Amino acid sequence: MHRRFIPVLFGLFSAGLLHSAVADEVQVAVAANFTGPVQAMTEDFEKTTGHKLVTSFGATGQFYAQIKNGAPFEVFLSADDSTPAKLDQEGETVAGSRFTYAIGTLALWSAKEGYVDDQGEVLKRQDYRHLSIANPKTAPYGLAATQVLDHLGLRQAVAGKLVEGQNITQAHQFVASGNAELGFVALSQIYKDGQVTGGSAWIVPAELHEPIRQDAVILAKGKDNPAAKAFVEYLKGEQAGKVIESYGYSR
Repeated sequence: MHRRFIPVLFGLFSAGLLHSAVADEVQVAVAANFTGPVQAMTEDFEKTTGHKLVTSFGATGQFYAQIKNGAPFEVFLSADDSTPAKLDQEGETVAGSRFTYAIGTLALWSAKEGYVDDQGEVLKRQDYRHLSIANPKTAPYGLAATQVLDHLGLRQAVAGKLVEGQNITQAHQFVASGNAELGFVALSQIYKDGQVTGGSAWIVPAELHEPIRQDAVILAKGKDNPAAKAFVEYLKGEQAGKVIESYGYSR
């Protein structure tokens, strides 16, 4: 009996070794604004490459702190370009792997139809009680929102109305739940295939804030992981590009 089972067990064991050799998983830290696109491309990435994507979503500043404290992330999709550049300088990345995967767009949004006009004049009327933004210290979209308010001369006028989310996801939730009448969100959160998917919005002109260049980088922990390299290459490809642009980003 033993002789009969040994070849079968060996075959199963060998198959397991072969699978692990060609399929790995990659731990990816993803800026909250890019949640939708990553979720939309995960199945295709895994089917195309055979690798598994393990994702965490949050604020760029918080991810920076976690990476510095030894978090097991292997690829970082930031909401800005300065944080990956800083990690580069600090020796936390694979040299030469950093690139811009998307350029984000800011939007002023309300869950109410017709509440936000297409020129953003609702901001100046100030007939709202709460204006939601992401924490500008940790979330680049929150920083961009404060730059817009500064540019329009409204920073002090709306200071008492601001409600800060820990990241852009929470800022969006404040508006979606009705706890804030309107808020600055990532266009990608409310946009799909060329149109705003609900409520009303003003797509903020790019000249009102610094460009939201979003960089990706392979982190030091991903240096020897084929899945990390495969995911970065996938992000640069045509299929990922279609998904990214369908959420209102440019490349």
